[in-house]
This record gives sequence, structure tokens and C-alpha cells, in this order.
Amino acid sequence: MVAVGTTDTIVDPFGPAVAHLAALDPDWTSLIARVGRCGLQPKPEREPYEALLRAVAYQQLHARAAEAILNRFLALYPDVSFPSPTSVLATDEDMLRACGFSAAKVMTIRGIAEGALDGVVPVRSAALAMTDEELISRLVSLRGIGRWTVEMLLIFTLERPDVLPIDDFGVREGWRVMKSLSKQPLPKELSKIGQAWSPYRSTAAWYLWQAADEFKRLKPK
Repeated sequence: MVAVGTTDTIVDPFGPAVAHLAALDPDWTSLIARVGRCGLQPKPEREPYEALLRAVAYQQLHARAAEAILNRFLALYPDVSFPSPTSVLATDEDMLRACGFSAAKVMTIRGIAEGALDGVVPVRSAALAMTDEELISRLVSLRGIGRWTVEMLLIFTLERPDVLPIDDFGVREGWRVMKSLSKQPLPKELSKIGQAWSPYRSTAAWYLWQAADEFKRLKPK
């Protein structure tokens, strides 16, 4: 993305969001100064079906463990970049369990595949025409899919700018760290606090994730 003019100035798509957050208070200013530019990297080329299935792998797991499971899963389908819903449903459940998925997650994965085939999981073009709440309401009807999973789809696949996953441990921990609090805010409390970050709450969530990661790295062993 290049600005129109005599100079080839690279436009930071998160510039307005970062400026909005940095102007809120000194804690935001300090966090953004330490972290630098927003590194949120959506994958808009992915269909919602793929994004949901990938998000399930990350539910309640460390990123490295989830990536290892996903790699074993993808290795079952060497001829494609990502398996179709039909292929997933044709895969023996024991093979999915061998990848590292729990029995509950195997059922969720199969449910997503079935949902993609019967239209509950919309294709990207249809999802883009739906509001955040419409998508959440529709997709949480699937077994094992909660609000957080759909919020990851909204942020990382559909590039929605104003999503705040209030149930996310890292987001709540990031706020606790940034504000030097003794305990994390409750989800409802964070929802009220986060109203000031709108319409850029997705960017705010990314910076709070960085705050939580920074604290974890610097915490004495």
C-alpha cells in the first residue's frame, strides 16, 4: 500500500489506530513506544472454514503445541494446501487423534467440516457481508465453537478492526500488566474499559498480547 504523491511513502494501515491508543494515556503511550509498529498479520486469503479449524487447534494450548498438531494434521493431506471438508470427514477419527487433537476437538473439527458443507459456516464472500454479531451468533451454534474462536476469525481472517476478545487470558493479562494491577479485570470490566479503544479494539488486543508476552519474558525465573 503506497501513498499517492511524489514520494513513495509507505502507509501504515494501523497508523490511525496506534495514534488513537497512544493518545489515551501514558501507559498506552509507553507500551506502544516499547513494542513499536503494530505487527498484526491477518490471513485474509483463508476461508472461514479453514480459519475456524485452525483456531480450534489453538484452543487452550500454547502456540508451539498447536502448530505441531496442525503440522501433523496437514501432513495427512500432502497433495493440498488445506484439506476440504469432505476430506476431513473421510479421515478416520483415530488418525485425527494421533495428530494430537483431543476427542472433543475431533468432534469439533468434524462439526466445522459438516457446517461448511451444509452452509452454516459461510464462505468468505458471504461472511464479509455479515456483521460481527451475526457471525458470532451463527457460528457458536457449532459444537465446541465459542465466542473467542469466532473472534479470532473476525480479527485474523476477516480483518475486522473493532473486535475485543474479553475472555482472552492474554488480553486481560496484558491490561493487568500495563496498568500494574494485582489481578486481571473480569471480562465485563474489560468490556467497559475497552469502549475507549473503539473503533480500534482489534489493534488494542494485539498490543495487550504483546504486553503479556513481554511480562512473561522479563519475569524472573
